[in-house]
Amino acid sequence: MSDIRDLARTAAAWPFQEARQLLDARLKGGNPAKGFVLFETGYGPSGLPHIGTFGEVVRTTMVRRAFHTLAPDIPTRLFAFSDDMDGLRKVPDNIPNQDMVRQHLGKPLTRIPDPFGTHDSFGAHNNARLRAFLDSFGFEYEFQSASEWYASGRFDAALLTVLAHYDEVINVVLPTLGEERRQTYSPFLPVCPKTGRVLQVPVIERDVAAGTIVYRDEDGALVETPVTGGRCKMQWKADWAMRWFALGVDYEMSGKDLIPSVELSSKICRILGGQPPMNLTYELFLDDQGQKISKSKGNGLAVEDWLKYAPQESLALFMYQKPKAAKRLYFDVIPRNVDDYLAFLEKFEAEDAAKRLDNPVWHIHNGQPPKEEAHLSYSILLNLASVCHSEDKAVLWGFIKRYAPSADAKAAPILDRLVECAVAYYRDFVKPAKKYRKATPEEAEAFRDLAAGLRALPPEASAEDIQNLVYGIGKRPAFPEMKAWFKACYEVLLGQDQGPRMGSFIKLYGIGDTIALLEKAAAGEDLSG
Repeated sequence: MSDIRDLARTAAAWPFQEARQLLDARLKGGNPAKGFVLFETGYGPSGLPHIGTFGEVVRTTMVRRAFHTLAPDIPTRLFAFSDDMDGLRKVPDNIPNQDMVRQHLGKPLTRIPDPFGTHDSFGAHNNARLRAFLDSFGFEYEFQSASEWYASGRFDAALLTVLAHYDEVINVVLPTLGEERRQTYSPFLPVCPKTGRVLQVPVIERDVAAGTIVYRDEDGALVETPVTGGRCKMQWKADWAMRWFALGVDYEMSGKDLIPSVELSSKICRILGGQPPMNLTYELFLDDQGQKISKSKGNGLAVEDWLKYAPQESLALFMYQKPKAAKRLYFDVIPRNVDDYLAFLEKFEAEDAAKRLDNPVWHIHNGQPPKEEAHLSYSILLNLASVCHSEDKAVLWGFIKRYAPSADAKAAPILDRLVECAVAYYRDFVKPAKKYRKATPEEAEAFRDLAAGLRALPPEASAEDIQNLVYGIGKRPAFPEMKAWFKACYEVLLGQDQGPRMGSFIKLYGIGDTIALLEKAAAGEDLSG
């Protein structure tokens, strides 16, 4: 273990960089007084878990794993914290019984009946969805509910500390607010005992010794209430700071859009006498038009969409790569990420121990990536489905078995999953966009010559032998550059403007079937069906 710890001290992978900074700069190489290092991710349960939720948890988990490699004797915990005491501001568009929920606007999510009728509250339902979502990926975490922390009194000491520093806290917050909001701002939001709603009302008096505030209710009456025991919750920026202080959070990521909030909450945390957590600010995802992805707009890619077309490890790779860079998150990024994952997986076995720590699959698989021969790339499977015009997984496996007789679904589960995903992606994205064209006379002659050359090859010819043959055809004067020849192959034979390495593809598809395809193309036959 000491050897890998030494290597981890110099590993270039960003999770190790984050873990080293956490260990050296924040913890000074030792165990915190609470006895463990606390990683946290936050969740707003007014909506369902989404791809950003996955990204934050998987990235935080990668840093946690790297930290454990560096300091295996220091315990770590990961809290998935649900802000389920927030008052519901609007009714989500994607739930049943919206009229019923509308009657409870303003109440904490955990005090609103479940519109789905499966749990004790709307908050409990969405929390269960969060846990099921995280569990489906095998994340190791501890679920935490804001409602439970407030109601149980575990936040009481921190809430009283906020009350004692009330003026300092609001003096940090007020300059960030508009003039109208400043008149009513308070870090404490009372929960109305009559309506159950979370109120944003002015605080008229404070009694630090008694631990109470007096606020003006919506009906104008003055009401005194303790700030403890779940009778108040906090405005979210102050709430975030109070939570960091109360829990002793050591590490938490957040998106670029929350930079001002992180700065403000950090100031409040210090006022309370705490140390704000180390933070990694990650860039936001963009849609196919370069616009920020929004849950309400629905202009992005959902986790279930990605997993329909690719294994979850490829999504983890997408999240791993350059977290501080803005990236397009749309369907067309999936094939590249799958093939990149397969390439990293194949390289891992041949790498030395130091390089393995910088290989993304080390972080995706907690240092133990699966061992399976990378038989075929995702892109070549897509092209196989394309030329076969098949949405049948068994048809693709028929070609694969001929190409690699020892391969089967049981022995190659990664490949089997890729075949299933490739069929779905072909059906939904490749097939609708296919557009074949007829070969020119020069191209038709080249196709006939390629067919003749393939006939002359021995049955055991390698993909490289076939590629050399294809390349030789493209050197003839009819093609001003090699790119034009391959473009002709893709557009005429596959009905698309890009395609695979032809030698590997022909080897998979089969020389005999390729000859038949070339002859049809040379004869001007319709290849679209």
